[in-house]
Order: sequence, then structure tokens, then C-alpha cells
Amino acid sequence: MLAISGGRTRAGRRASGDRVSITGVLNRGSDFAGLCRQIRDANLLDRRRGNYAARILITLGLFAAGWLAFVWVGDSWYQTIVAAVMGILFTQVAFLGHDGGHQQAFRSKRANDTIGIVAGDLLVGLSYGWWVDKHNRHHSHPNHEGKDPDIGDGVLAFTTDQVARRTGGLGRFMAKHQAWLFFPLLTLEGLNLHVASISALITEKTRRYRRTELALFAVHTVAYFGGILLVLSPIKALVFIAINQGVWGLYMGCSFAPNHKGMPSFPAKSDIDFLRRQVLTSRNVRGGWFTDILLGGLNYQVEHHLFPNMPRPNLRKAQGLVRAYCQERQILYTETGLFGSYAAALRHLHELGAPLRTGQPVAYEPV
Repeated sequence: MLAISGGRTRAGRRASGDRVSITGVLNRGSDFAGLCRQIRDANLLDRRRGNYAARILITLGLFAAGWLAFVWVGDSWYQTIVAAVMGILFTQVAFLGHDGGHQQAFRSKRANDTIGIVAGDLLVGLSYGWWVDKHNRHHSHPNHEGKDPDIGDGVLAFTTDQVARRTGGLGRFMAKHQAWLFFPLLTLEGLNLHVASISALITEKTRRYRRTELALFAVHTVAYFGGILLVLSPIKALVFIAINQGVWGLYMGCSFAPNHKGMPSFPAKSDIDFLRRQVLTSRNVRGGWFTDILLGGLNYQVEHHLFPNMPRPNLRKAQGLVRAYCQERQILYTETGLFGSYAAALRHLHELGAPLRTGQPVAYEPV
């Protein structure tokens, strides 16, 4: 168990993925109120409409230019380069959908939702409604076992009890070697997002924008596959799709993986105040303007989790206030470099699989 103490920390100074002891941190919601006042006084929750207008125009302009380059290059193996570039641009467009889902860009919910639906359903083939629901549950309970869908049992095991439940040969093999398999599996994340989106759009019939999403998702599917097959021969088309979707999945996974993997988790029945629940489970990634663009602002994960609707360009400005506030209250504020964040996530996955590699019983703590 991890006692909550100390100030700023860096990767490697804490056992990865430890559960947090909540003794002494309950009923302290007023701590967050004080930080909120500082953020509001600094006007950091104000919309940045001009910034977002430019960001949207540039991103969508590059996206359109990428598809024009695809047509211009024609039936050539040089399309492998275009496929990789478009995988990167898919992710940048998805970041716009992320911002829309958090209502960051504009005051109007309809305007933000429009950004999200166009970016998600039409341009990259990701159901906006399904993703917002899943992502909001993650934001409400980050690294909270049984409540955070991002650490639910799946291909990878994120908790000791998930490892303990692995009885089949394939499941145990995956858990044993999951650190080595992590990045290769991310190349399939794009496919996973498409399949989950299709399933949600077909089965979840009460979503607000379901008909609009179905129509735009269908347009995306026809335009994507139809356009590729019109320009490329079948073999080149398959290679293009594999590279494009693989790069998109890898980039998406690498953008979200540093944020919480290997950070402390909470058992299912625990309770903890909002400020500590968000700060203790989140990891920031150090870097300058290039890192901000590369990770779509997700490198300010602590600030983003505390203020999900804060416009992306304001997160850097909020960081100093949040870090100082946490230090004053002896709340661990974790920040590391990009490669250090990947190392911490991989180390956590490797440690979880260790009992299966050594034949030792899993040290599993009931939730």
C-alpha cells in the first residue's frame, strides 16, 4: 500500500501501479475548491475560439492535403509513405474530437459536439457518442478498479486480480509477455476502435446522435474503402490500409498510454476526494511545444483530469498553478519524460506478469 505523502515525484521513485491508501484523505473536497478559484481568477477556463478556429483549419487542411497527395501519387508503392502520414493525421483529427467531447473549443455544446462527430464518425471512423460515454467514465474514476473502463480486463491485464483470473493458455501467455507485446498490439488499436464503434452504433439505440453518427460513419466507410480501391490495385490497397490503420492505432495508443499506466490504482470499494483521485493517478509528460502538438495536450494529464473542459492551449499555463498547489498540500505530482513514461508503463505490465513467468502464486488483493 502507498501512503500519500511528499511533493513532486519523477518516474522510478515509486513502485509502479501500487494501490493507494486513502487513510486521511477523505472529506477534503474543499481543497479542490481553492484550486478552482485560482484557475478561474487566471481566466484559464475561458474559451479560446480564435485558437481553435486556426487549429481546426490547419488540421483539416493538412488532412485534405494528405488525401489529395494520395490521389496525385496514384497506384504506386510510394503510397506506403502517404499511408503512414495519414495515420498521423488521423490521430491529430481525433485529438480535435477529444477536445470537442470535453466541450473545450466553444461555449455551445452543439458546436463542440459537431466538431466531435465530424472528426470522429466522418473523418476517422470512430463513434463520438460511444467514445464520449466511455471516456467520461474513465475521467470520473481513473485507475479505479471495476469503474474505469480503461483498466478493464481485456487482452492485457492491468491489475493483479486480472492476472489471477487468467486460466487459459492464451490468456496466460499474453499476460506473461504483455510488456513485450504492448507496442505490437497497439497497431491493432485502430481496428479495435472501429469494431467497438460499429457495435455501439448498432446495439445502443438510445444515443442522442445515433442516426447522424450512423450516416456519417457509413459515408466514411464507403469513401475510405471505395476511394482506396479506386486508386490502388488490390494488393497495394491492402498494404495501404494495414499501414494507415496500424500507424493510427500505434500513435493513438502511444498518446494515451503515458497518462495512467503504472500509476497507483484504487480498489473498487474505496472512496477518495476528487483532487487526489485525479492527481495521484495521472502522469504528466515533460516537453515543449512539439510535445504539446505530438500528444494533443494529453501531456498535461494532471491538469486535464482536474479541468477536462479547459481549452487545450491553456493547460500549459495552468500547470504551474496546479503543481504549486499540490506541493503546498503534499500531494504527489508526477511528471516525467516521454520515454520515461513508456518505461514506467512497460515496467508495470512486466511486473504484473512476473508470477506467471516464475510459477509463483499471484499476490492478489481482493477488491
